[in-house]
Amino acid sequence: MAEFSMQLNEDQQTLKDWVHGFAENVMRPVAHEWDEREETPWPVIEEAAKIGMYSLDFVSNAFSDKTGLSMMLYLEELAWGDAGLCMAIVGSSLAVAGIMANATPEQAMEWIPQCYGTPGDLKLGAFGVSEPDAGSDVSALRTRAIYDEKTDEWVLNGTKTWITNGGIAHTHVIVASVEPELGSRGHASFVIGEGTKGIRMGQKFQKMGIRASHTAEVVLEDCRIPGNQLLGGKEKLDERLARVREGKKASTQAAMATFEATRPAVGAQALGIARAAYEYSLDYAKERKQFGRAIIENQAIAFKLADMKVHIDAARLLCWRASWMAATRQPFLNGEGSMSKLFASETAVKVTDEAIQILGGYGYIREYPVERWHRDAKIYTIFEGTSEIQRLVVARAISGIHIK
Repeated sequence: MAEFSMQLNEDQQTLKDWVHGFAENVMRPVAHEWDEREETPWPVIEEAAKIGMYSLDFVSNAFSDKTGLSMMLYLEELAWGDAGLCMAIVGSSLAVAGIMANATPEQAMEWIPQCYGTPGDLKLGAFGVSEPDAGSDVSALRTRAIYDEKTDEWVLNGTKTWITNGGIAHTHVIVASVEPELGSRGHASFVIGEGTKGIRMGQKFQKMGIRASHTAEVVLEDCRIPGNQLLGGKEKLDERLARVREGKKASTQAAMATFEATRPAVGAQALGIARAAYEYSLDYAKERKQFGRAIIENQAIAFKLADMKVHIDAARLLCWRASWMAATRQPFLNGEGSMSKLFASETAVKVTDEAIQILGGYGYIREYPVERWHRDAKIYTIFEGTSEIQRLVVARAISGIHIK
């Protein structure tokens, strides 16, 4: 088991500094522009690709850190730069996580590189679970996948919604119901490649925050894919479904296997937003003078900043613990992954709200970045499991009771 240390090693510190430099020099100068444009920031993703940050090699190296901290450092610094641009850069990793959690080694080798492409020929990946009537309730998925034995093809029909990179991605990973009567235990994951007929973008959403990240519906209409694009293979699926029919517990569920791996990473992004707002408001409070003195000299302001710092540091510890546990393959017996995402996301909302209060009227106008950070922060309490769902996961874990 990898030793855990609060002191970053040389490689981790180098990574942190490198990503911070990219966030400060490339992301922050254009963050406001891309937020206003509400478009995929291809030039920013291209810059990340040129230096190797948007690539399979980089993600593989970050995940190979046996302490689990490299990915946490990377995501916190990127989100510190800008959450919308961060999501545009890391959104493809959702598809990668979906592939890694369910694919055979051969499938992973074939499809993961196609989620990134190369500098000058960028590719995007998308992971589709949520539907108009199935958000927190994953068991309610209506998207169907039916196997056609004559052609050895799967036929997919349905609509996915709120999908990062949805419809513009070159590789889509779609969770669909194979046997609806089994609920979430009858789901499977499928990978759909570029140029496949029967998959298209539906409505593109105009959002409150993370507006540089593309979010849209994905519509599947008699979308036919080869049988070997069922992640994990049909033999494994048939064995799992047989166990479920016999009343045995399924080893994994397609969607939850992905979410369990990504929740600490979502928390790290929320943490980056919170830290950005805290640092900005701390500097502002030291410089802003009212009634003849800096406003930080007032307890009302100083105590806000103290609470912000305490919550940020506590959130970081929860995220690091969960990521370390995942990297060392320790089970989340008390919902530690959900704890990290829950606390970090709610910290981001609280801290950015307080930052606006500290800046007063300046905090409410677009000329200053804190209003954008506040808009960006809110989604982290919603996507990849709402705060209510995270509390449910933790409550079930600590009680052993199926709380509803």
